[in-house]
Amino acid sequence: MSLKSGRTLFVLVLSYTDTARIPGITVAGATPQDTIYTPPADAELIHYGHCISIPGLPMTPDGKPTPALLTRAALLHADIPYIVVDAGCVIPPRMPHIHTGIKPGKNIEAGPAMSHVDATHTIQSGEYMGRTLSSLCDNLIIGESIPGGTTTALALLRGLNLQYMVSSSMPDNPVQIKERVASAATSRLNMDTYMDVAVQTADPMILFVAGMLNSTSSNIILAGGTQMLAVLALATKMGHNTKNTMLATTTYVADDPDISFYRQAELFGVPIVSVRPHLENSKHAGIRAYTEGFAKEGAGAGGAIHAAQTIRGDKILPYIDREYDNILHKCG
Repeated sequence: MSLKSGRTLFVLVLSYTDTARIPGITVAGATPQDTIYTPPADAELIHYGHCISIPGLPMTPDGKPTPALLTRAALLHADIPYIVVDAGCVIPPRMPHIHTGIKPGKNIEAGPAMSHVDATHTIQSGEYMGRTLSSLCDNLIIGESIPGGTTTALALLRGLNLQYMVSSSMPDNPVQIKERVASAATSRLNMDTYMDVAVQTADPMILFVAGMLNSTSSNIILAGGTQMLAVLALATKMGHNTKNTMLATTTYVADDPDISFYRQAELFGVPIVSVRPHLENSKHAGIRAYTEGFAKEGAGAGGAIHAAQTIRGDKILPYIDREYDNILHKCG
């Protein structure tokens, strides 16, 4: 399964969980407090080629650029239209976007991620968005930007009795912190319905995209890594038929020996596309760092690159380097 001929649309779902504020859990922001700016900054970078919510680029504390850079280069190169959805941001993006009224998720180590009312609203909003957007295209690529999202993904998977591992934006995955947080969240479970598990463990992005899957009629490309496994796990519990769904990610996630991505995805019976953008050959050290385990994936980069290379039939790296040069020039 791959891209169908016809119209392709990319949607970036922005969200937030206070779990991202736990020290050491993510580097998707200069400090844990700054992670609230990462989702809107990712969207602004894709749209404008620079950020408004923050100065400069969204980066790791030591200067590795956001995967949204890769996404922007791919979407521009293949002229793929995109839509940004605010599905629980603290800070909304300062660009045209769809506002859902979804609240940010709470710190799952300290208490439930959300109320049952908020969880239901989030899923129903995703279902509406899935029906609407799938009416506009043949291929719907869904990416996400949510700091700390691999930890909430891990907790949801554990709550659904799936002993999966999740990736990290750092070479040294903070597994002990993530397992501690997931254990705290799952210890509160006293019922085994998927909604009870989601309320205690998940983040708004997972529920929203699972809702999208349950209502769309398009060919779906889930553009992301292990967070999208959590989306699939929840959507499957909700009754989603995966026959029109595939996963697209980067080799930096798919080939990570610590998470066994292919084996974990087999449970859901979905095809997997792993793209290798050859970032080791980039002229920029920050981009080459992806091949050393930094960032790996995010903002739908893997799916956007897969679509761009399928549509255009050429390599993406020259366009990534060129776009980074343009962004660095704009940012001074």
